[in-house]
Amino acid sequence: MTSKHPETLALHAGWRRDSATNAVAVPIYQTTSFQFDSSEHAANLFGLKELGNIYTRIMNPTQDAFEQRIAALEGGVAALGLASGQAASAFSVQNLARAGDNIVSSTDLYGGTWNLFANTLKDQGIETRFVDPTDPEAFARATDDRTRAYYAETLPNPKLIPFPIAEVAAIGRKFGIPLIMDNTAAPLLVRPFDHGAAVVMYSATKYLGGHGTSIGGVVIDGGNFDWEAHPTRQPLLNSPDPSYHGAVWTQAVKPLGPIAYILKMRVTLLRDLGAAMAPFNAFLFIQGLETLPLRMREHSRNALAVANFLAGRKGVTRVIHPAHHTGEAAARSAKYLPHGQGGLCGFELAGGTEAGRKFIDALKMVYHVANIGDARSLAIHPASTTHSQLTEAEQAATGVTPGYVRLSVGIEHIDDILADLSQALDAATA
Repeated sequence: MTSKHPETLALHAGWRRDSATNAVAVPIYQTTSFQFDSSEHAANLFGLKELGNIYTRIMNPTQDAFEQRIAALEGGVAALGLASGQAASAFSVQNLARAGDNIVSSTDLYGGTWNLFANTLKDQGIETRFVDPTDPEAFARATDDRTRAYYAETLPNPKLIPFPIAEVAAIGRKFGIPLIMDNTAAPLLVRPFDHGAAVVMYSATKYLGGHGTSIGGVVIDGGNFDWEAHPTRQPLLNSPDPSYHGAVWTQAVKPLGPIAYILKMRVTLLRDLGAAMAPFNAFLFIQGLETLPLRMREHSRNALAVANFLAGRKGVTRVIHPAHHTGEAAARSAKYLPHGQGGLCGFELAGGTEAGRKFIDALKMVYHVANIGDARSLAIHPASTTHSQLTEAEQAATGVTPGYVRLSVGIEHIDDILADLSQALDAATA
């Protein structure tokens, strides 16, 4: 597949037909295991002399088709589908850091990721140093000899201020530190590899699927980071791994291409922790990818219309959307989001928490759910839900205030979206 156009790649990359039946659609390979051709074939697979199917916990042909397609869309070399976005966030860090190491992360994170980094990974001995992304040099100041990765969200909610990918990626490369980007909210709108990121991850549950039926995650290896250039900075890829026959991953993969990072993740973390994507979910994510370019255009168009509508409404004290930023935030939006500004929009009500509750309870068409990225429109009050595990200070650092409401604007007709928001605002401000 030689095309570079996402509309074409979303339909054709990584798959043409089933070799056994000539089926055009990717089959659901609902099997646990795969027959080996011979004892030599089995030994070669387990010894990584060749790649192939062994057990669905590690890989599966349906998952492989999904992984190839998302890698092509992102401009990466390989990908790994996982059971959830949370697993993808955790694996992306655990693949490089162990007890005693640290990462530097943007403060602008989804609440579940913040909790994962601040508490669960901390309990495993991995420290997260949170820094304000308005100052890219803050990442350099927080770096020491045990820093293994930088981490950020491309378009973090609730602030919706694009992360300075190129600036922080360049800082990291001087130290031998990769930038891991969570691109969940901006698929196709931003390709972080084009700006110097080394790893991209998604909660596939959101826009990649779009249908709200399946939980999944995926990590993509850009193949653009020289892991050998700073061997002491990246010991997990440059020293013998006792969990896999003493393999040194940067050396072991050379016949296979620049896939040390993602192959290690597959054959150690996925093998041992088992957060495997189900074949049926991989099939459903493939269906989502086929319409992703069309949906992201419509999400972006509708969300912009909603933001402009909210800006003129009585009782709305602030609108949070890339098109409504000023100053440096506006400059970043122009730099990183020239092809669309995504489907998320936030706003604050003058009546605070009580007004937010009234608004949510008055919605009729828009769903009140914790997800984002569905084809249908969604709303939630983050302070009492998605960010409720955070302290008030932590909530404030991520941009969550008591009166903040987050909208994930769907692809319904814009007149119907605005009508439901209008009547709910009337109820909230009465």
